[in-house]
Amino acid sequence: MIAEGNETSLKDLFLNNIPVSSKRRFIIPKTETQKKYIEAIKLHDIVIGIGPAGTGKTYLAMAMAISAYVKKQISRIVLARPALEAGEKLGFLPGDLYEKVNPYLRPLYDALFDMMGADKSSKLIDRGIIEIAPLAFMRGRTLNDSFIILDEAQNTTSEQMKMYLTRLGYNSKTVITGDITQIDLPAGRMSGLVESIDILKNIKGIQFIYFSEKDVVRHQLVQEIVRAYEKHEKRNTSR
Repeated sequence: MIAEGNETSLKDLFLNNIPVSSKRRFIIPKTETQKKYIEAIKLHDIVIGIGPAGTGKTYLAMAMAISAYVKKQISRIVLARPALEAGEKLGFLPGDLYEKVNPYLRPLYDALFDMMGADKSSKLIDRGIIEIAPLAFMRGRTLNDSFIILDEAQNTTSEQMKMYLTRLGYNSKTVITGDITQIDLPAGRMSGLVESIDILKNIKGIQFIYFSEKDVVRHQLVQEIVRAYEKHEKRNTSR
């Protein structure tokens, strides 16, 4: 930011700290887009974050959910994710339903444990205050007084996305995250996330935030990898 002449914006980042525990631990945005993302979540009930891996979409949404619970703004956190990745099918995995879906939900547990610690997180999960479930478990429910996060939304179908969006109840927020360059749906199936960009773009109260490779906050090589793949895809589409 300083290199680009944005010293003031750099200062503003530190004013957007997110308390995630009672021990005065804070999460702070690291890019201008992350700051806009946090502000959008504060102001809107539905926020959709789209961008490459490592840009903090899910992590910051989780931080905002935990912060809302710590401040007693909501009474429950619900974390959902479609059980579909890299062409794998649940039927081929060993174990019962919970054992089958657990590997898909692991990234949500990791972010939760990182912010709150394993013991406190496990207690809240056991009490039902934090629920981590596959997207299919959302059908037929109305979620009031909740902060709901849908992760990996690029792998939802059109029907699943509509079902999820209509679960929102009173005094609730939802954040939907996804990377539209990593869709694992079968060929010919429209991504619910991609479709939502056109369907929902003019609805007041729904905010879209777009991340780029500049927002990647993982290992420095991740940013280079994302940029290299984008260049490769542009070359292929121009042929």
